[in-house]
Amino acid sequence: MDDPTRSPTADSAASRRLAEPRAGAAGLTIYFALTPQFLLLDYAGPAEVFRLAAAHGAPLRLYSCAAVPSLACSIGLEMGGLEALPAALPAGALVMVGGMADTAANLGHPHTRAVVRWLAERVGRGTAVASVCAGALLLGEAGLLARRRCTTHHALQAQLRAAAPDATVEEGRIFVEDGPVTTSAGITTGIDLALHLVERHFGAALAARVARDMVIWVRRSGHDPQLSPWLAWRNHLHPAVHKAQDEIARDPARTWPVAELAAAVHVSPRHLSRLFERHAGLGVAAYQQQLRLALARRLLEDSALPLERVAEQAGFTSARSFRRAWAQQEHEPPGASRRRRRGVATD
Repeated sequence: MDDPTRSPTADSAASRRLAEPRAGAAGLTIYFALTPQFLLLDYAGPAEVFRLAAAHGAPLRLYSCAAVPSLACSIGLEMGGLEALPAALPAGALVMVGGMADTAANLGHPHTRAVVRWLAERVGRGTAVASVCAGALLLGEAGLLARRRCTTHHALQAQLRAAAPDATVEEGRIFVEDGPVTTSAGITTGIDLALHLVERHFGAALAARVARDMVIWVRRSGHDPQLSPWLAWRNHLHPAVHKAQDEIARDPARTWPVAELAAAVHVSPRHLSRLFERHAGLGVAAYQQQLRLALARRLLEDSALPLERVAEQAGFTSARSFRRAWAQQEHEPPGASRRRRRGVATD
């Protein structure tokens, strides 16, 4: 069997970087570990998301790795010029693994077992890892899902429980993020996962631009079956409305007068209001409120800020106004939602 840590060739096609990081920028290096008969969409969907993010200026690099220099994918196409599985990972790297056709047979393939060994031996417990579909089985067998919440394709959940008996496998989830480990369901959910990672590392506005480039008018949320407010209401092709939405998404906490947005997109305030209603399906103020609530949810999940500070940083005039807006969409108070999402028992 080929050495999974062989020296990469300098002229390898897969080693070509998606984009050189800007000087002084904190870049993201992504290693996609491929296995025999890897599902093409599990790989190509996220890879296209990252390629477009790089084209928009995100300082990231994507390397395609395997135990051998070439592999056939699920539809028979051969992918050559693959990098070796790296002997060491740089700080801040992200490792991704996807699913494969004929999972039962290919899980035992020597080149798949080499990836599992590499994950177990070379990928530290604190390293960021992500999986699509059956890729979670590889993470489980490598011990990277121990005592973590995770998910996979609905047809593989029992198998994942067997591969990672001390993990909590969640059903009905598009993707699950637990510390440095993010797992997703199957096939197209890899795109949802990749957009989430772009948003996490480079911001919601960039994720929205990538989704629009890919003509993805909704992005499914990892926490709930509902649509992500960052990408919902964008199932239209009107450039002025998209540009206005981009302006709001860049800083949803600030007050955006319609006149200022209209000047930015070169239409009259009245015309922008009509265009927004017609193409986005809601008014400018209502759209901004949705993004403020989404920002507040993120602050509740990712910080220990008191509710008053969450409200302030999300752009609400007071904690009371935040609670009132929250109650229009959520069945539980913000504090209870924070505890539930963090896995803390509520009273």
